[in-house]
Amino acid sequence: MVDVFTDITIRCPHQKVSEYAADPDNAPEWYVNIDSAEWLTNQPLSIHSQIAFKAKFLGRELSYVYEVKEYSPGEKLVMKTANGPFPMETTYTWEAIDDQLTRMTLQNKGNPTGFSKWMTPLMSTMMKKANKKDLERIKEILEN
Repeated sequence: MVDVFTDITIRCPHQKVSEYAADPDNAPEWYVNIDSAEWLTNQPLSIHSQIAFKAKFLGRELSYVYEVKEYSPGEKLVMKTANGPFPMETTYTWEAIDDQLTRMTLQNKGNPTGFSKWMTPLMSTMMKKANKKDLERIKEILEN
């Protein structure tokens, strides 16, 4: 089981951070490993929305579809995929610290299957590193 949790404080209003982060169209800008995001269902984002992502991780190209399982605008977004070699659940949360400061968390949980299973410890380490870069990137974008 992989369960990676990261967080960051962003000097930007809570609503702006949550709207930007929850918009799949922005994912390729701030996610280190995501190359593209394509809506498979109608916008705006809601429960059961589906988005197809293309990404690179550990030298492999990955294609997967996330489905929104929970969405409370400004508070929490949970997306889950059941396809591919690595079923994954991603959760974002946003919390206003004050008018100009927001705490954002990013959590990835999943159970690698097949050949990926033996790589679980390495995957956890690499995901933590990538998630940290992703949050640093979104901070840089939103603070500038």
